[in-house]
Amino acid sequence: MSRVRTATLVAIAAATVGLAASGASLYDMLGEAPAFCAESGCATVQQSPWARPLGIPMPVLGLAFFASALVLSVIHAPRWRTVLALAGGAWAAGLIVLQATVIGAWCKLCLVADPAAIVYALAVAAGASTVRVTPPRAFATLAAAGAVLGALALWTRVPAGPELPPGTPAFVARAQVPGKLTIVEVLDFECPFCRRIQAQLAAAIERAGVEVEVVRKMLPLPRHPHAMPAALAYCCADAQGKGEAMAHALFTADPDTLTAARCEELAVEVGCDRERYRRALPLAVGRVAAESIEARAAGVTSLPTVFIGSEKIVGAAKTTDELVAMIRAERRSRR
Repeated sequence: MSRVRTATLVAIAAATVGLAASGASLYDMLGEAPAFCAESGCATVQQSPWARPLGIPMPVLGLAFFASALVLSVIHAPRWRTVLALAGGAWAAGLIVLQATVIGAWCKLCLVADPAAIVYALAVAAGASTVRVTPPRAFATLAAAGAVLGALALWTRVPAGPELPPGTPAFVARAQVPGKLTIVEVLDFECPFCRRIQAQLAAAIERAGVEVEVVRKMLPLPRHPHAMPAALAYCCADAQGKGEAMAHALFTADPDTLTAARCEELAVEVGCDRERYRRALPLAVGRVAAESIEARAAGVTSLPTVFIGSEKIVGAAKTTDELVAMIRAERRSRR
């Protein structure tokens, strides 16, 4: 087999694999619950502000790239194929570095799609050309994509815990971390009731003796002038893996001091890189907007609203003892 033919087949195979992985990732991102990649790393990456550049889900960009790669495998446009391959390979390498150094988590589907883009770029650089479309070849490509999807589902699947009851908001269901009791908190960092419940919730988690993952969703209220800067600051810090420390800093600071400048200083104090923080601000705006819309659409009207598993708490009236009991009861119900 000639070098060009080998490179061409590798390029088509890489594009097919990448297309399937991107499709699976988009399904998980937009669906009510993940079907392909339910591990905590996948959830962390998909919920990070980097997952939606300019508000566009990253898998959509992957689908567009790999679909274009397949189209260019049957169209004689070597210059466009080279430009696409080099740009896609560089972008994929950057995304791998981003997961390693900024997000601090790995998504299995991303670790299929991104290397596939790099392999495609290498194959094009090695001389990949075009092939003639025939019904058997088209069918083989579709069958290969289906086989890849099946393999991905088997490889990335983790044992599912008990399903949440019908009526649980989709954003709560998507936030669940397998193997842990997940607490989803919809909050406003300036809201006095959100601030009040933090001490009880932290004490309850410690006393309950249960492995818990806290997922925070932003809903800054317009009547709180410092809520939006604080929400953006949290998202920027969370993108650097400093979400927990930043939440503590924001909740313990005087709410009247949470200006954009002061929030940036708090982020630096908890270990964030200032330049990365500033670059993340546009993406943080998109994350805050998306989370606010989801929470409102799910009927969240009062803050704080906390979901311990599927159990909904509105307000800050629960005592630490009551929260401990709810955490333990929810954990027992999942065994």
